[in-house]
Amino acid sequence: MPELPEVETVKKTLEAVYLNKTITNVIVKYDNILANINSIEFINNLKNQTILSFNRIGKILIINLSKSNLLIHLRMEGKFKFNKDLLDKHSHVIFDFEDGSTLIYHDVRKFGKIFYYDKNQDITKLAPLNKLGFEPFDIKDPKYLYDKLQKSKKPIKSSLLDQSIMAGIGNIYADEICFECKLNPNTISNTISLKKCIEIISAASVILKEAIKDGGSTIKTFQSSHGVDGLFQQKLKVYGKTNQPCINCNCKIVKTFINKRGTHYCPNCQKG
Repeated sequence: MPELPEVETVKKTLEAVYLNKTITNVIVKYDNILANINSIEFINNLKNQTILSFNRIGKILIINLSKSNLLIHLRMEGKFKFNKDLLDKHSHVIFDFEDGSTLIYHDVRKFGKIFYYDKNQDITKLAPLNKLGFEPFDIKDPKYLYDKLQKSKKPIKSSLLDQSIMAGIGNIYADEICFECKLNPNTISNTISLKKCIEIISAASVILKEAIKDGGSTIKTFQSSHGVDGLFQQKLKVYGKTNQPCINCNCKIVKTFINKRGTHYCPNCQKG
């Protein structure tokens, strides 16, 4: 699943190719990808609009057009392809541009969603952005996270995945953050100290920034777009390392499940 670094990589890749291009036609092959507009309105509204910029908040990609904004949640396996030769049954939305280029939204699982909003609407107050917490980089006061966690009896791993608490973190980076903080992923959230919250925010910021620099992590079916693979998976310390020796103590990395999410940790380094 693409997390904050992967979506940032998608944003930069699309920006390099599609900035200032004008849409001439749109084809929607699977209507349910559209979250809040029907396909006829979507197609008619987008024609002749120009892409002004690409942005990102949390895991949400934002395409700023001349008259509207598209908010795209890639979910499990959403990705973009650039070539019509790559069209297949999983190509659900196709954008054609006046210069003859094409952008394809491709999603094997069909979990992704595209939201359409007019330019005069404040997207930060609308779904899916209105329910997001701060990104780790934007948390100035650690008490913000501490207060959020005080309200939760869930394992800290689950709280790190909760986008209303801290936006942008998914399964891969939650495991890496817990490892960096020597924090057992099963630790109940409301037992975590303010000092530990400072560590979590710092670790999350450092890990996500490093992952962004490396283009994210290419795991299983996720590839950002245009053949761009992330390299951060080469630096992962616990995620996907089941039964491999911990880099700190040589104890074997354990895989368990927390709320049905595969979770990797070192039982020696992450006792509390």
